[in-house]
Amino acid sequence: MINAIDNAVNAVSGILYKPYIVPLLLLLAGVYFTVRTGLLQFRLFGESVRVVKERPVNLGSTSSFGALMVSTASRVGTGNIMGVSTALCLGGPGAIFWMWVTAILGGASAFVESTLAQIYKKRDTDGSFYGGPSYYMQDALGQRWLGVIFSVVLILTYAVGYNMLAAFNTQDCFSGFAFYNEKTPIIVGAVLAVLFGICVLGGGKRLTKVTEVLVPVMGILYVLVSLFVVITHITALPRVFGMIFRSAFDFRAIFGGFTGSCIMWGIKRGLYSNEAGMGSAPNAAASADVAHPAKQGLVQMLSVFIDTLLICSATAFMCLFSGVEPSSEAAGAAYVQAAARTALGGFGPVFLAVAVSLFAFTTLLGNYYYTEGCLRFLMKKKPDSTFMTVFRLCATALVFLGAVISAGLAWDTADLLQALMVIINVPVILLLARPALDALKDYEAQRKAGKEPVYHAAANGIQGTDHWQK
Repeated sequence: MINAIDNAVNAVSGILYKPYIVPLLLLLAGVYFTVRTGLLQFRLFGESVRVVKERPVNLGSTSSFGALMVSTASRVGTGNIMGVSTALCLGGPGAIFWMWVTAILGGASAFVESTLAQIYKKRDTDGSFYGGPSYYMQDALGQRWLGVIFSVVLILTYAVGYNMLAAFNTQDCFSGFAFYNEKTPIIVGAVLAVLFGICVLGGGKRLTKVTEVLVPVMGILYVLVSLFVVITHITALPRVFGMIFRSAFDFRAIFGGFTGSCIMWGIKRGLYSNEAGMGSAPNAAASADVAHPAKQGLVQMLSVFIDTLLICSATAFMCLFSGVEPSSEAAGAAYVQAAARTALGGFGPVFLAVAVSLFAFTTLLGNYYYTEGCLRFLMKKKPDSTFMTVFRLCATALVFLGAVISAGLAWDTADLLQALMVIINVPVILLLARPALDALKDYEAQRKAGKEPVYHAAANGIQGTDHWQK
């Protein structure tokens, strides 16, 4: 039965990842938004760093940094380690180059979708904000039915696909240790589920507080260890970059079998890691209390770079600089563990297991955060406490289930669901790009005039928003 489900999921996923569907949609949208924003990713990178340090407009509200950490918690996860390892083993070293391309172009898409989420966000009775793609599909596009479909797909993607995969990858990272046996997945799944349940039963504010602490600490430590590996193996620098670029532009190999090429694996795992264009991060972006929507768009652009250009690159360099050659047989935990052991000795696998566990835990929390907003949209109100308790318990059970399912089903389910999100969200942000692009012009004009930018929807031709009319 499980094999039949996996085969069906893999068949549909294979169709969606053909070069003219999801890959083309992502790359064309990224190029379009990069051009329309005037190379925003490069021009305003310094501005995005400045904005992320600002306090919220109202004391006690979610700051830009808080929203950044929630979205980064979802982005920075097991995909940055296991996903990169899989991409290198199955797509070759060139996959990391196409992950970089996906991230750089995706930064512009992330800006547009998150700025739209800010413009069309809603104010709750307690003064906090919420929103996301479902809301701009309903209010800006006038198609609530599409928002409903998107909400359902997002809940399935994050509560089922991504969280089950994060749990699987966590237990898999222990497979190289002598103590690993058939009971290990059950034990790891149970521990993860209990910790996850404790946090989510405390609600959204507790999720924000946990991720604000864990995400920057673990991210910095991981990059520093990777940097140590690079420095201690610096003589391998020409060899590593030669491998990456030769593989990335071996077009005969790429187009001879596109579905197994470095471009496909770079896009697949790049999307799984940085989520740019999927419509997930805007749910966190909408919660930030900022004076101008473009500010949070810039912050979410920065999150894409943190995820891929820093964390994913850290994994790729740790693996490639170690000298261990990637192979399809070692895809996933086996390859990255072997590389860590070679580069760092006995400390390597232990550090990797700790890093994966922390990455996975914050991923579980960040992923879950998105689902509550979509539930609210579906029910047209804040769900009552009894319903949410049941939902949180179900989400907790799925975390445990993810630790004990097969690798193929975990990855294939996540790939399929994320592709469906892209197919819904990217055409919508292409249609609705104007308000976000106008917000960027308004922001830059005020900064050029020496003002601290403040947004007024009416002045930008936007009517009926829940917040920006004052």
